[in-house]
Amino acid sequence: MQILSGGHSDFFGLDMGISAIRVVQLRGGGLTKSLDRYGQAPIAGTLALSDSKTDRQRVGQAVHDLIKQVGITSSSVAVNLPSNHVFTTVIDIDKMPTEELNKTIRYQADSYIPTPVAKSKIDWAVIGESPKDPKKVELLLSSAANDFVEARLEILQGIGLNVLAFEPDSMALVRAVVSPTATLPQMVLDIGSAATDLVISIGGVPHLTRSIPVGVQAITRAAIQNLGIQPAQAEQFVFKFGLVKDKLEGQVYNAIIGVVESLVAEIDKSIKFFASRYPSAKLERIIVTGGASVLPEFPLYLANKFAINVEIGNAWRNVSFPANRQNELMAVSNHFAVAVGLAERD
Repeated sequence: MQILSGGHSDFFGLDMGISAIRVVQLRGGGLTKSLDRYGQAPIAGTLALSDSKTDRQRVGQAVHDLIKQVGITSSSVAVNLPSNHVFTTVIDIDKMPTEELNKTIRYQADSYIPTPVAKSKIDWAVIGESPKDPKKVELLLSSAANDFVEARLEILQGIGLNVLAFEPDSMALVRAVVSPTATLPQMVLDIGSAATDLVISIGGVPHLTRSIPVGVQAITRAAIQNLGIQPAQAEQFVFKFGLVKDKLEGQVYNAIIGVVESLVAEIDKSIKFFASRYPSAKLERIIVTGGASVLPEFPLYLANKFAINVEIGNAWRNVSFPANRQNELMAVSNHFAVAVGLAERD
């Protein structure tokens, strides 16, 4: 789903997250491209979320420095729009010619999106026949506030970049970690620092997207509060013991299970909603990526909860690279899905 687009092919993917900036440049075409360069740099969450001009310039400088450090050779870029700044929904609309459909959506968009049309970037795509009414089609509709998109554009143009496209995280995630040949519904869970992005795709196209305000920070906070330990130790315990019940007498499990269950409850709601709209489309698997994907026993916990296959996402599944870089790349795979997905755009 492009919010802003161009037609250039020589570009790199840029994921501007809350805790880090990540870049990926690929070579070649087709379903499998070759890895050229990639890299990441940490960034303070307060800086990434700030609206001050000085902080925006500092973010731009951080992007500039990372590009230089990694050796990115293109000035053209596809950039993410984080899920908490994008509204995406699926609607049913009467079948009509494309030109007429475009006018109708512009006219009716106010009734679907949370921000005024005049203050929003809007994009849409027909994704298939409506499962509810044969006279209608399904439309994937996305919007983002002009202020946010233009501020991000200003940051990047200020360091000499040519922005070819802004794309929601959900689209990039699916492109990176879902097999391009998958036809049955797949759920992607990207568990980041502050939130979890949930996407259910059919044939590589998102049909349900959500941002759940539970992430690694919430899990770590629970460990801090319930175990009475310092943040650094809490993070260490969370990622070492996770949901393992027979280590440290289950103290870590008991400390964080409440937060994990709140996340799982939201996942359950999404699965039920998807099943109600697409009763004949059975969810085939859950693909987990992001920081908490490596939480011990978490994938097994999900598999047992929903009686469904759960796998750890591989951001590089559609990317070729030398065999001697396998360990290096897999060690960071859970953080690079969005950047890779952006770089894989056709």
